[in-house]
Amino acid sequence: MIRPEILAPAGQEASFLAALAAGADAVYCGLKHFSARSQADNFSRSRLAALRRLARERNVRVYVAMNTLVKPDEPDKAGRLLDRLQRFVQPDAVIFSDPGLVDIALQAGLKCEMHLSPLGALTSRTGLHRLAGLGVSRAVLPRELDIDEIRKTADKSPLQLEVFVHGALCYGVSGRCWWSSYLGGKSGLRGRGVQPCRRSYDYKAQRGNYFSCLDLELDVLVKALLSVPNLSAWKIEGRKKGAHYVFYTTTAYRLLRDNPDDAGTKKEARGLLEQALGRRSTHYNFLPQRPFVPLNPALEPGSGRHLGAVKGSRGKSYINPAIQLLPGDLVRVGQEGELGHKLIKIKKNVPGKGRFDLAGTCRPGLPAFLIDRLEPELAGLIQDLESKIPDPGTRPGPSQFTYKLPAPLKKKNSRALHLEVFRFAPRKKGPLGIHLSLDPKRGAVSGPVRDNWYFLPPVIWPREEEEWQGIITGLQKKGARNFVLGSVWQVDMFKMPEKLNLWAGPFANIANPAALKILQELGFKGAVLSPELSREDFMQMAGKACIQVGIIIRGLWPVSISRTFAAEARPFLPFISPKKETFWAARRDANIYIYPNWEINLTEFESELRRAGFSLLLHLKEPLPRKITLKDRPGLWNWEQGLV
Repeated sequence: MIRPEILAPAGQEASFLAALAAGADAVYCGLKHFSARSQADNFSRSRLAALRRLARERNVRVYVAMNTLVKPDEPDKAGRLLDRLQRFVQPDAVIFSDPGLVDIALQAGLKCEMHLSPLGALTSRTGLHRLAGLGVSRAVLPRELDIDEIRKTADKSPLQLEVFVHGALCYGVSGRCWWSSYLGGKSGLRGRGVQPCRRSYDYKAQRGNYFSCLDLELDVLVKALLSVPNLSAWKIEGRKKGAHYVFYTTTAYRLLRDNPDDAGTKKEARGLLEQALGRRSTHYNFLPQRPFVPLNPALEPGSGRHLGAVKGSRGKSYINPAIQLLPGDLVRVGQEGELGHKLIKIKKNVPGKGRFDLAGTCRPGLPAFLIDRLEPELAGLIQDLESKIPDPGTRPGPSQFTYKLPAPLKKKNSRALHLEVFRFAPRKKGPLGIHLSLDPKRGAVSGPVRDNWYFLPPVIWPREEEEWQGIITGLQKKGARNFVLGSVWQVDMFKMPEKLNLWAGPFANIANPAALKILQELGFKGAVLSPELSREDFMQMAGKACIQVGIIIRGLWPVSISRTFAAEARPFLPFISPKKETFWAARRDANIYIYPNWEINLTEFESELRRAGFSLLLHLKEPLPRKITLKDRPGLWNWEQGLV
């Protein structure tokens, strides 16, 4: 059997020390910048250097997450951070999502391993060999895979692989959610998402949490992972969680790994997980014969252990907590960010089912959650480790790193191509853009095959991989040469890509010149830039590009792409947010696309974009359901306000 490392999260120092106390083999954490959990406390370089030394003394590996989208003006900043990280902290690995960080790390002289984050959108075996060729040593698989898909991906993999075994589930596939950014510029790909999926929506006059997932908890099912080759780590999600959660989950999965057949250990581990203060849990898709939809619109979406609802009247409100509350416990009343939300620090013991009076006014019916606690025993373990943290050593001087840009593409005077992209191939002359589909009725190919542009989906799952490979091969035999890929790593599906006109599509989240350089090395001729970018960002990219660049100039853009959908709802019907925004869902092959009822629309800037050097302008022609009406509102996304 394989002995995978138990990889624990740490968003604050107490959690880092709790992971060491629980016997973690590795800890992953983030700095103040370029971290996809920017709302966690995260670490300064000096403090992380000291903690890294303590971890090394205990043979615990430390991975630093720099897993955000890098903006056009940030390669220098990212490189300086990597340079100082290498000289001062010396982590065992850097976790990245933006392909540009591979070249930035190379230029900065980074000597540790590079691990691809799930935000990097590797959803199947496609791309494993390309990543290995770039010097990447490990990839983190998406949470949506079942055990058969994990085995298929791991078989003969040239990379180490890592899987999530516990923690929060996002509604959207990692790297495939722009919901927060579309509503206000706070991008989840930048670690600043405000989680619109956790809000309540009205559907058929019924309010519910249709996109708020339960937590993932594999517990005893993890035994099946012990026989999977090339599987190097079991990952616990939770960089925003406290020390209590980290200690209990890490201890539980270490026990399950080391004693997979012992009934007493299984019972002990389950008891630990019940105390870890997570949401209600699910194994999601892990068992292919018994998949589980991780959505229940009737359940409260808040994280932490649900204690009950506020009772009484205004001014005399109270809760009867489902479990005992201890001094120091942190209780949240209401949903984070909503009216009436408050945090309460417990000062004395409250028995389970006892009465705890709430100071001030709390609206009756609001849910209450226990979100953190620190028992005296765990506090003692953490304090003991704190006393042993060594001096981090002499700080290195400031970094002088400057990213060396690739030579820009020599601009040609040829006209930009304005390409309409259809979900269903119309009967009209090309060149056309056509979204490919596994459904033969929807994916029918018509017109001049050589001139058309064929768009691959943003997510291809292992179960579909061979079928998609057959479609691509068939099109190439008919003379197709223009392909727009939904993920950078789909390039592995093409033989001799340098002889084709391959583009990275808008779903690939390309946003900096270093990423364009990696695309050039992989054989791409162009890239449709991330639609999240601002006007200034787009213009910078056009001026620095070493390959051709394109942009979405108009059309419906999905705010999220998922592999699941609430059983209580149906596609093509409206969901209304608390702020009266309308969204709707469409099933496309194995994926669910969530669309807003307003378009991206940059058509007034078309002349400016052409002059800047954009050579491909996309108009996405998504069919509109009968019960959805487009709203007349500016479709500029982050064009003016900028991407946070």
